[in-house]
Amino acid sequence: MTSVVSRISRFNPSTRADALADVLEQGARALASFASGLSSSEWRMRGPRDERRFGVVVHHVATMYPLEIRLAQTLAGGDPVTGVTWDDVHVMNAAHAKEFDAVTKEETLELLEKNSAAAAAAIRALSDEELSRFAPISMYSDAPLTCQFMLEDHAVRHSWHHLDSIRRALKR
Repeated sequence: MTSVVSRISRFNPSTRADALADVLEQGARALASFASGLSSSEWRMRGPRDERRFGVVVHHVATMYPLEIRLAQTLAGGDPVTGVTWDDVHVMNAAHAKEFDAVTKEETLELLEKNSAAAAAAIRALSDEELSRFAPISMYSDAPLTCQFMLEDHAVRHSWHHLDSIRRALKR
């Protein structure tokens, strides 16, 4: 009888990808768990450094997964990420905050679950070779960086980063 690990390995092109996806899922679950326990007033509170409401920040994480995955997949294909600057990111974040200022907890948590699951599945579909591909990234002064770096610095880390900032602001 084959072990579960060996059966998974046959279908999973990369244990590195699986590990990255696991960390993304853990972070999304931790953010969802914490956010679900926020009171209505806490959901609408704004952070001290980040003017966005906490609920908007959670929604932001959920909405960014597809874009972060597309950028990583671009690198996985050996193509550079061009035309994206940190100024663009800040403008996009500000527009999102304005558009979703009154987002509900229910719709946000549903989107977080859906998009984090899709992101994890997309990560698991990557091979070690794809994770290791380098290409220039405009957000990082066109430094050639790996697909794995892009995933770790964005999609995988995103929920952990914002969970920490919300916890700190609420002193929890």
